[in-house]
Amino acid sequence: MSKHFEDARYYLGRAADHAKEGVKEELEPVEERVRELVGREKEPEPSRLDRLEADLTELSRKAEGEAKEAVQQARERLDEYRSGRSSE
Repeated sequence: MSKHFEDARYYLGRAADHAKEGVKEELEPVEERVRELVGREKEPEPSRLDRLEADLTELSRKAEGEAKEAVQQARERLDEYRSGRSSE
């Protein structure tokens, strides 16, 4: 691709980003008025701490599930081993 097209694509992307931010900024007061009329408040974005807590909770659940599965597999292997030894 020609350098000119690459440059044009880059600047079009930047222009789109700037246009999006501009529209967002212009519509903020309208959004606030509508929310006041409807009675809905804007939901706060989760803080970094909230996201970390959610990630840790998910990891804990995953680890617990994997541990239970490993214990179950170990019990099955042990039962198979014991049943193999007792039949001999």
